[in-house]
Amino acid sequence: MSIEAIVFDMDGVIIESEHLWDQVRRALASDRGCEWPPEATSAMQGMSTPEWAGYLADVVGIDTPPEVLATEVLDRMAEKYAVDLPLIPGAVQTIRLLAQHWPIGLASSSSRSLIDVVLRAADLENAFASTLSTEEVAAGKPSPVVYEEVARKLGVDPSCAIAVEDSSNGLRSAHAAGMLVIAVPNRDYPPAPDALELADSVVDDISAVTPEFVLGLAAER
Repeated sequence: MSIEAIVFDMDGVIIESEHLWDQVRRALASDRGCEWPPEATSAMQGMSTPEWAGYLADVVGIDTPPEVLATEVLDRMAEKYAVDLPLIPGAVQTIRLLAQHWPIGLASSSSRSLIDVVLRAADLENAFASTLSTEEVAAGKPSPVVYEEVARKLGVDPSCAIAVEDSSNGLRSAHAAGMLVIAVPNRDYPPAPDALELADSVVDDISAVTPEFVLGLAAER
């Protein structure tokens, strides 16, 4: 098969941020005297901003309007990124290298504001032909809609694109969109076994996703 585009997730693939999201949301719940449900961390991975804000209110039980919770969480995340942007080693170099060969897209559950902050700080704004937040589409991951829409914006069929993901809901989303999926499992929050089985290839390091690797994966299909 021919590969016509590559689409990256951001959190857990480009930046090591899942632990920061968890810290910020847990602190918010603790500040309001709410106990943290054991399934909450994994449940919110991949949700859009309105979805996880609603989850914090409805499931975690924080008695604050979801839109207020969203603003507070996003502000705290932006503050953390301003102090120290947690780029994953090799991610920037990998994206810049692949962008020399294919159009590159971004399908992220982060808000548009945080996407722009990260790409600007990492000097990656010009590397991406299209970027999309799940808050800009009808549903967050595991719905395939964000990957389908990025493919549409890139002008390619999803079946001719590769997605690079780390989380359970991200893997499910990209697979449901019909893309080939490369999993870079998050070490602290590993994907569920059934989600990982959806990946066409699994790598331990983002730097392994070279042009040669992409072409080899395409040749196998």
